[in-house]
Parts: sequence; C-alpha cells; structure tokens
Amino acid sequence: MTNLDKLVDILKLAPDEVFIQPHNVPDPDAISASLGLYYLLNLRGVPRLRIVYDQEIEKANSLKMLELFDVPMIRAADAYTLGAEDWAVLVDAQRGNANITDLPTEEVAVIDHHEYKGNQGYRFEDVRPEVGSCSAIIAEYFFENNIAPPRDIATALLYGIFMDTDNLTRGTSILDIDMFYQLYSLSDISKIVELRGNEISHEDLRLYADAFSNVEIYDELGFLRLECANDSLLGAAGDIVISVAGVNIVVAYATRETGIKLSVRSARQEIKANDLVGYLVEGVGVGGGHNHMAGGFIPRENLSEGRLIGTFLKHRAIAFYERAGC
Repeated sequence: MTNLDKLVDILKLAPDEVFIQPHNVPDPDAISASLGLYYLLNLRGVPRLRIVYDQEIEKANSLKMLELFDVPMIRAADAYTLGAEDWAVLVDAQRGNANITDLPTEEVAVIDHHEYKGNQGYRFEDVRPEVGSCSAIIAEYFFENNIAPPRDIATALLYGIFMDTDNLTRGTSILDIDMFYQLYSLSDISKIVELRGNEISHEDLRLYADAFSNVEIYDELGFLRLECANDSLLGAAGDIVISVAGVNIVVAYATRETGIKLSVRSARQEIKANDLVGYLVEGVGVGGGHNHMAGGFIPRENLSEGRLIGTFLKHRAIAFYERAGC
C-alpha cells in the first residue's frame, strides 16, 4: 500500500469537507504540491475537497502560477463553510509553525519537507526533511502509483522543485533530481519560461533597490532589512545577497506591525540556517527550517522598548558565527 493509498483511505472517512492547507503565503513549491495533491485526491474519489490558505499572495510568480494552472485556491476568510467538523491536510508546513494559521479544522494529515516538529496527533504523516521540495514528494505519489500527471500538473511540480532547490543547487536530494527529470519530458517548458519572466513585480523591484542599498557585511555574514516585505520576497532577497562574492550566510528581516519576520540563508556546512535562526529567536520568538534556508518570527511585544532590532540580530548572528569557529 502506497502513501497515497493510506491517505485516501483515511480521508474518505471525513465527516464533512476536506481542506488542503499550505502555509499562509504559499510560494511556488506550496502551490504546486497543493495542486498536485488536489488532483490525486479528486482522482481517487475523495469528496468535498478544497485548497485554502490564510494570507494574501503577493509574489509575482506565485500569482502567475494561479493564473497559468487555474489553481483552485481560496482564502480562509472566503471559505464560509469551514468549521470544526472539517478535516485538513497540511502541505509544506506543520502544526505549530509560525507560518501557518490554526484554522478551525481537525488537521488529520501532513505532507512536508521541513524539520520534523514531532508527533502532533495526525492520522497520516509524510515528513521528509532530507528532501529539498514538497513538490518532489507529491510527484513521487504520481509515479509510484503509475498515475501520469497531466501536462499542467507536471509543469507546476517541475517549477516547484526548480524554485525550492534553487535550480537543483540548494538542499537537493536524489528524489528531487529523479522527480525533476521524470517531470521534465511531461512538462510545458514554455510555461516555465513564462514563470521565470514573472518572478518580481515593479513594486518588488523598488523594495529590492531600497534593501540592497543598505546591505551590511561582516566577514561572510550579510544583513539586509526590507520594509514590510512579504515572506516570499524576503527569502528571494536573501537568495540574491548570498550570491555576492564572499557572502555565505544571510540574515534578512522585515518589520511589520505585529513583529519581525526573519529569513536566513546559509551556504556554509558549519552554519546550519535552522540552527542560526533558532539562536536568533531564542527566548523571544519562533523559527525553523532546513540546513540551507530557514525562517522565524519575533512578536513585537517580545522586544523591549528602545531595542534596535537590527543591532539585536547582528549581535546574535555574529556571536553564533564566531562561536562556530568560522
């Protein structure tokens, strides 16, 4: 019995609707994994199925994916029938993460590739931190069940792997590579090209310009601050700074009304991004992720009056870096 078989058997017992829930601001990997799973569950006869997310999607390529692949995703606020009698499958996220809202559903299943958060009472779990993308896991569900993904689904999954592994160069596993090449011949590469040409908006460009003009570098550490940036843009900005010669670790952060959002990137084996972000938020916030990329959040009420967040983060990051002997 495959993972898909097990999941379908569970979900067919749902008392009411089944919601697929990616993290709050779905990126290409979360969108494609959710779309692929939606197709498979529909094909296997799981009734009353919907995809729901909680916050506005702002990144240009994510919005373009919704249009190109006609992704049936709705905001939680618009899911008027969503309630405690409904079940949810968490995709590209786990209960307790800072980037996913606890909706009034019973989370019965999880499919994710982030650091395992421990037993949360799911009836089904497939969590593989060693895999670089959630899209690769969903792609495997197709191939191990001898289900050929439709062209648009294959293209979306290919792009999800492409983006989350940074062109198969970041945190990439054998599964990511295998699924990438199996999907490639089934995909519409012209749509990949179109998505590559829609990865930032004019507003993103302005935010990038402001942030990059204030990048600070300490040895291999790069720091940048964005004003009110969305989650995807914050991570993308960090990806650009880590490509600067001599910079191997990046701490990017954005100030919001509710607190400070963090995105960390690391190309050094000695400095794991998830360990660094854990050190940055210790005692004041939450964080987690992968060896190469991680995120965190510090609620504003946990920061004392007069404390400069930039200085606070830089001191902690440098202390962590020097303690690692780098």
